[in-house]
Amino acid sequence: MDWRNTREHYGWVSVSLHWLMLLLLIAVYGCIELRELYPKGSDPREAFKAWHFMLGLTVFILVWIRLVAQLLQVRPEILPVPPRWQVLVGRSMHAILYLFMIAMPLMGWLVLSGSGKPVPFFGATFPALMAENETLAKAIKEVHEMVGSAGYFLIGIHALAGLFHHYILRDNTLLRISPKKFK
Repeated sequence: MDWRNTREHYGWVSVSLHWLMLLLLIAVYGCIELRELYPKGSDPREAFKAWHFMLGLTVFILVWIRLVAQLLQVRPEILPVPPRWQVLVGRSMHAILYLFMIAMPLMGWLVLSGSGKPVPFFGATFPALMAENETLAKAIKEVHEMVGSAGYFLIGIHALAGLFHHYILRDNTLLRISPKKFK
């Protein structure tokens, strides 16, 4: 598999980033859900929160790389060509997912900054994005949690759409982003 996209298939860079982002999002959600199993202030709970922050920031960094890679390469064609409304819905959904992968880590970073807490990143600390402001941090945290809950549905709809295209419409939508050995 070539590293570059072709008219028929995404290259290994795009394929790898797509599936890596899925794994990272599963881990981000897993960490924040698993922390609930431990009492507040306990070491395991704090470790899960730290991993949630670090993996979320990793998503934030990789989404920019993914966007640049997408802008610099061709987009493989969907065959058979879908109706225009499906193309518009698909592009809208992708735009919402990209916005989600940018906004969620950014809001988390703002929450930590506004709460006066360090922003951990694998042994380093990211700078605060705003001065300490507990009231604003709490408001952003509420939005972060609400959008996070909606993220389950966004990701689920995206996955179901890929399966719908593959098994019902029988087009190449899912095959374009699959590793070649699974074709």
